Amino acid sequence: MGHLVTLPILLPMLGAILALLPPCGKNVKIRRMVSQAFAFFTLVASLILLNHSASNNIEVYAVGNWSAPFGIVLVSDMLSTLLISLTSFLALCCIFYASADDDEKGSFFHPLMHFLVMGVNGAFLTGDLFNLFVFFEVLLIASYSLLMHAGDKHKTRSALHYVILNLIGSSIFLIGLGVLYGVLGTLNIADMAVKVSQLTGDDIALAKIGGLLLLIVFGLKAAILPLHLWLPKTYSSALPVIAAMFAIMTKVGVYAMFRVYTIIFGEQAGELAFMAQSWLWPLAILTIAIGAIGVLASEDLRKLTANLVIISVGTLVAAISMHSVIATAAALYYVIHSTLMIAALFLLADLISVQRGKVSDRLVEGRPVAQPYILGGGFLIAALAVMGMPPMSGFIGKIWLLKASSEINGTYIFWPVYLIASFVVLIALSRAGSYLFWRHSNNEATKEIAAPLKTNVIIALLLCSPLMVIFSGPISDFTLAAAKQLHDVTNHVNTVLAISNHGAK
Repeated sequence: MGHLVTLPILLPMLGAILALLPPCGKNVKIRRMVSQAFAFFTLVASLILLNHSASNNIEVYAVGNWSAPFGIVLVSDMLSTLLISLTSFLALCCIFYASADDDEKGSFFHPLMHFLVMGVNGAFLTGDLFNLFVFFEVLLIASYSLLMHAGDKHKTRSALHYVILNLIGSSIFLIGLGVLYGVLGTLNIADMAVKVSQLTGDDIALAKIGGLLLLIVFGLKAAILPLHLWLPKTYSSALPVIAAMFAIMTKVGVYAMFRVYTIIFGEQAGELAFMAQSWLWPLAILTIAIGAIGVLASEDLRKLTANLVIISVGTLVAAISMHSVIATAAALYYVIHSTLMIAALFLLADLISVQRGKVSDRLVEGRPVAQPYILGGGFLIAALAVMGMPPMSGFIGKIWLLKASSEINGTYIFWPVYLIASFVVLIALSRAGSYLFWRHSNNEATKEIAAPLKTNVIIALLLCSPLMVIFSGPISDFTLAAAKQLHDVTNHVNTVLAISNHGAK
């Protein structure tokens, strides 16, 4: 596959640069066309990598033929290609949606969106922790600016909290990396997995401190309790199309937990094996519970959707702490489903708020929407999927996760918490649907209808749920194989170090 591994990073970077230069910088039509074209090419490159990895291949790209642990390596395996494909598809949908008019509500939407995709894809593909930090910073800098897109004082205040928290998180990340590098002498993930099991004496305690510092950082990025407080306000105040794209952002933190606490601090880590699991399990359960409370207390649809993100993060972190192939496979299926459905709900909230006038998407009586069948039908599909009701994709994800949890001792905690949270989501979404589509303060609907491009993007996202059910066999086979590959630490280490030591494959 050669240099193809680099394309999910290079194409968004090139698209961002071109969108800033003439004639794109001056002409809206050309800027949109270039942005859409590069988003499409990025998706194609990601899908080619996904198809290649489906045969259980791990592709390693050593930048400049510098071997690990000194050089930069990109690792394209089933997990990373699945997530970059999901990111690229979501970015393509958001760019098309914003091209209707949202991109002109502020400056540099398209360049920033491509820089964000570059950072997210880079985080999924990198094979060492220092470059994970670098790509985290790339996506965070782009996200800071995107939060201010079409901003006012309210958005600026929310964005400021987000920026301050993430700057603190970046500082802790650097300290954690410094501690781990001082102890292990490397930040290459595969090399760390080898050396962490050879530690003795005080080095074990130092490595544990470094690993726990990283856990704080990843917990902040993923928004697990008690580091979740920034998320509902930040996501609900952002422009909905940006909040929809941010549905993948918390998954970067979850992905980092999967990589670090399965490969580096997994079962082969000696005295440091499973060092995070005892922390992650109770935090995951509490995150699901606090997310459910937030959903029930939400006053508008965007805040409700933001709290759904917290529940999904708690669910995924619970799967990480189960540390089994089945749980990981179920979590990967759930990642695809939850990311796409939450993005669809944010976009639906946008159209609903515009058509309801002054009351926006607040859960109070207001003006009826002008397109009740499209928006109401879309809301019903998304709500059923998020609740985990048949025949939508959420049902398969929920059942699979419950089955996976039955293999561990914590079933008696996870099942009631997760099922009660699902019931709370059902109540909250039913209440929201009742206010938004049935209870009106008058019968006069606005004449303003949504642009066809926007409704088509939402329909495309919603169609993914039944398609995930129809093709659940191949998708679950892929996620199961990806989970087996992730948990096969020996194969990962041997492949990355062997290929790196002999140049790019």
